[in-house]
Amino acid sequence: MSFERAAGTKQVKYGTAGFRGPANDGQMGFIVKRSGITAALRSRKLGKATGLMITASHNPVQDNGVKVTEPLGEMLVPSWEGLATNLTNADDLNAEVEKIIKDEEICSSSEGLVVLGRDTRPSSSELSYAAAEGIIQAQSRSLNLGVVTTPQLHYLTYKINTGTPVFKLDLDLYYSDFTNAFLEITKNSANLGNLVVDCANGVGHLAGAQFAKRLESKVNVKLTNVGDGQLNHECGADFVKTGQRAPVGSEMEEGVRYCSVDGDADRLVYYFLRNGKFFLLDGDRIACLIATYLQKRLGEETSVNFGVVQTAYANGASTNYLSSLGIKTVCTKTGVKHLHHAALDFDIGVYFEANGHGTVLFNESAIGKLEKEGQTEILALAKLVNQTVGDAFSDMLAVEAVLHLLNWSIEDWAAMYSDYPNRLMKVKIANRADIQVTNAERTCLAPAGLQEKLDALVAPVTNGRSFVRASGTEDVVRVYAEADTAENCNKLSIDVANLVYDMANGQGDKPSL
Repeated sequence: MSFERAAGTKQVKYGTAGFRGPANDGQMGFIVKRSGITAALRSRKLGKATGLMITASHNPVQDNGVKVTEPLGEMLVPSWEGLATNLTNADDLNAEVEKIIKDEEICSSSEGLVVLGRDTRPSSSELSYAAAEGIIQAQSRSLNLGVVTTPQLHYLTYKINTGTPVFKLDLDLYYSDFTNAFLEITKNSANLGNLVVDCANGVGHLAGAQFAKRLESKVNVKLTNVGDGQLNHECGADFVKTGQRAPVGSEMEEGVRYCSVDGDADRLVYYFLRNGKFFLLDGDRIACLIATYLQKRLGEETSVNFGVVQTAYANGASTNYLSSLGIKTVCTKTGVKHLHHAALDFDIGVYFEANGHGTVLFNESAIGKLEKEGQTEILALAKLVNQTVGDAFSDMLAVEAVLHLLNWSIEDWAAMYSDYPNRLMKVKIANRADIQVTNAERTCLAPAGLQEKLDALVAPVTNGRSFVRASGTEDVVRVYAEADTAENCNKLSIDVANLVYDMANGQGDKPSL
C-alpha cells in the first residue's frame, strides 16, 4: 500500500492537536507517514527518543490524526510545528527533508528512535504502518507500544529519556508508578466507595481495567462503555461536558461518583446525581479542588509559589472562587501547550481546560522547598500526577486522593461555588480564518466591528460574558456565553452566534435555540 502524497493535495497545518481529519479521504496515510519522518528527524536532532501518537482523541470514530511528542513528554515545540507543516505539504519530499537536515544541523550518520503508539480506532492499525515507513525512511528505528492511551505514550517517552532501558519500557511501568503513589497516599484509609468510569468505548477501557484490578482494595471501580458501542458516540468526556448529561449506558444512582474519559484518555470530567438532578464537575472544578487542597496544606508561611492557569472557557464563577481565596490565576490562549507553558512559571502550576484536559506541574524548586518544609503529603501527590501531559486516569486518582485527604464528599466538592449558566455553540462560516482574536482569545480583532457589537450585547446582561474564536480542530467558529440565569445565557449565546453568522458570511441554517 502506498502512503505517498498526490499532486494537488490540499494543504494541512500542524496545530495543537497535531494533524487531524477524516481517516479515509486519501490524505491521512501520507500525513502520518510524513509525521513519522518529522518525529525521526526531531529525534536525530536532539539525540533522544521522541514520541508519535496516532489518535483523534474525542473526534468521531471516522476521523484520525497524529501528533509528535518531545523527549520529556511535552508537545512538539512551536518552531518544529512549522517544519512539520512544511514537510507534510511539500511536493518534493526529499528536498524538504534535506533542507531540514541542513538548517537544523542534523548529523547525516545519526539514527533516531521514535516511540510509537495508537488508539483503538479501526484506521489506527494501518496508519501505524505508515508511521513506521516514514520513520525508517528518515534513518531511524521505532519502538511500537501498540494500543495505548495518549498519556501512556507521553509518559513512557519521558521514561526512556530519563534512564529507563528500552527492554524495561512497558505499560506495567506506567501502571505501577501511579498505582503505588495512590496506595501510598491512601494507605491509612478505608475503602473509598464506588466509582463508575465511562471509558468512551475507546482505549481507556484497557487502562481502566488495569487500575480497577490493581486498586480494588481501595476503590470499587466499575467500567462502562468498554468497547461494546461506538467510540465517543453519546459517551466520553466531551459528550458529557458539552451535553451536560450522563453518557449512554449510565443508570445513575445517588451516592455514587461518576466520571468520563475521552477517546484517548487525556480528558476527565466527574458528575453525580443530586435529588434526581445531574451535576457536572468539569476541568474548572478539578483545578479548584486541587488548588484548594494545596492552599490548605501549604499555609500562609510557605515559600512555594503556586497558581492556576485557565483559558477563556473557564467558568467565571471558578475564577472568582480562586480569587476569593487569594490564589493566583492566569488566563492563556486555548490549547494545552499554552497552559502548560504558563504553568511552568510557578513552582506548582495547576492547569486544566474546562473540557477536563490538564495536570499539575511541580518544578525542581518546588520539590526542594516542599522537602525543606516537610510537606511529605504534597510530595506524594506529585508522584501521583502525570506531569508530562493531561492524563485522565492519573487525574482521576489525584481527585480521589485529594477528596480523601480533605475528607470531602463529592457533595462538598460541588459546594465550593455555583457555576454561572454557560453555553458553547458552533457557527459554520465560509472561512473560519476570518475570525482573528487577541487577549488570550477574549477579544475579537476581525471582522472589523464585531467586538464592539458583541460588547453591546453583553453589557446589559448580569454576569454576562461572551467571546468567539475559530476552532483549532473543526471547521467552525466557537461561541461561548455565560450569564446569571440559563434564560439570559441562552439568549446571549444565540444573539452572539447570529451576530457572527451575519458578519462572517455564515453557512447553512442560522443558529437557534
